[in-house]
Amino acid sequence: MLTPLATAQQPQTRVFREGGNWAQEITGSLTAARNLKVKVDVGSVRVQGGSQQAIDYVIHTRAYTSSEDRARREFDAFKISAYVRGDTAFVVAEWEGNSPRKFSGDFVLNVPRNIDSVKVETDGGAVTGTGIVGRMDATSGGGSIHFDDIGGATSAETGGGSIEVGTVGADVNLHTGGGSINVSAAKGKINAESGGGSVRVVSVMQGAVLETGGGSIEVERCAGQLKATTGGGSIELGDIGGAVEMETGGGSIRLASAKGPVRAETGGGSIELNGVPSARAETGGGSIVAKFVPSTGEHTDSILETSAGDITVYVVSNLNITIRASIEMANGHKIHSDFPEIRITTEGDEGEPKTITGEGNLNGGGPVLKVRTTTGDIWLRRASR
Repeated sequence: MLTPLATAQQPQTRVFREGGNWAQEITGSLTAARNLKVKVDVGSVRVQGGSQQAIDYVIHTRAYTSSEDRARREFDAFKISAYVRGDTAFVVAEWEGNSPRKFSGDFVLNVPRNIDSVKVETDGGAVTGTGIVGRMDATSGGGSIHFDDIGGATSAETGGGSIEVGTVGADVNLHTGGGSINVSAAKGKINAESGGGSVRVVSVMQGAVLETGGGSIEVERCAGQLKATTGGGSIELGDIGGAVEMETGGGSIRLASAKGPVRAETGGGSIELNGVPSARAETGGGSIVAKFVPSTGEHTDSILETSAGDITVYVVSNLNITIRASIEMANGHKIHSDFPEIRITTEGDEGEPKTITGEGNLNGGGPVLKVRTTTGDIWLRRASR
């Protein structure tokens, strides 16, 4: 059943009744190795770092049959090998011949915390990795993946399960066919993609690229640049330390603050940008609210545009900016301004759609802010701070 090569101790195996079915438990230990590779055809895998020097394992498999003879045949067909070759420890479990219709397994491995790398592959079970100084990589055909307290870079890929990441000390690469993605804290960069689930990040230190086919995207803090794309969900971002790109097929967009230029686009939702140095924002039909603040970096032009909605602009008192605002079909709509420097004019003959424009320089002028709406009001407001 189990083939040990350079093991620290001979594995112990027992088969016993478990409810109305049969179970097999294998326990053993492998000598310390710098790397660990786990590849199983079926079953969940848990890798836990600790103070021990060896790699200890407990493998629990279940055959869902009341016949002991049939269960033992299934256990024999599920070949499990644990061995060390060079600087790498291996745990492999694979079927010889056809697999039974119903069979499950749990692989629990306790490893030295300072192990250099761990790589896990399972065709369908969940994967958990915690307390590892080195790198952690996991692939599952469809199960969930959970990482926490990983010092090195991490990567996780699942056909459809959720991905949960606690704290990671380096870069993070995540992909799921449709499940949700949640990351608490990463000191490196994050690259996360879901076929349709939500994506949430609490803190990332070196930028992120986040994408989902239709779920929402939420980020609380990002010290670097950020790109967020969703097929139709909402995007809500907190404090971003660099440039920001946001795009959704139809959801709303909200940004608390950004240190770099901002680009925001939605097919029809509202856009709210608070505390940005410059922005290019466009919505097919929602309202836009934007607050502009001075920039310590390069001064660039901005444009806010909606086909059918109001636009409200807040400008802090010390900002040098040139404003050019226009309403294309202004019947019943107006430009409202707190600034006497903005000159508002109306064009159009009686009985025809009127165009209203507002232009002027604030604090001597600066980068140009273009504000355009087809059938909404425009509000140019003085920000309190």
